[in-house]
Order: sequence, then C-alpha cells, then structure tokens
Amino acid sequence: MVEIDPITGLPKELGVWDNIAKEGQNITVSIIKKKFGKEYTVIEGINPAEVDVKDITKKLKNKFACGGAYKRNAIELQGNHLKTIKEELVKLNFPRETIEISEGKK
Repeated sequence: MVEIDPITGLPKELGVWDNIAKEGQNITVSIIKKKFGKEYTVIEGINPAEVDVKDITKKLKNKFACGGAYKRNAIELQGNHLKTIKEELVKLNFPRETIEISEGKK
C-alpha cells in the first residue's frame, strides 16, 4: 500500500517535499587538515530538520569509498573530494547554485 504524505497529500515515493527542502539549503564545502596531516572534506549548511543527513552521509561515503561521519552540524568525509563533490550533491537533488566550494584550507 502506498504511503500518503499528510502535508502534501501526495504519495511519499514522489519525494517532492525533499526536493523543496533541498532547494532552501546553502551548502559550503571546504577542506580541513586533522591529525598527521590527513585531509577531510567538510560539507556544512545542510539543515538536519529538513533533510535526512544520515542518508546523505551514507550515500556520499559509498560513492567516494571513504570513511566519514555527521558531527557538529557538518558531514566530514575522509580525503579531498573537492573536484567531484559538487556533481554528487547535484545528483542528490541539491541545486547547483546553492553549493559553494571553498578552495582555501581551514
């Protein structure tokens, strides 16, 4: 049986609410260095109240075949993924114009 979203009245499988919520996000992607000079890609600005951040973290970790976690309101992925992260976030239905890539290291 198809689940109906009580807010929109549409089937939940259409996922229109998720797309609307993703359009309101202002995402910043940067690189930080941690112990022993290891680089981490940090994705900030995703509101966990509107979007399933754990699911996004899991999908990104699988795509990049790396470790990572969601902590302190940011997704941290092991390694430098600045060249391809924007395209992957767009594939996850985040609008391209809301994603900012910061080349400087923190």
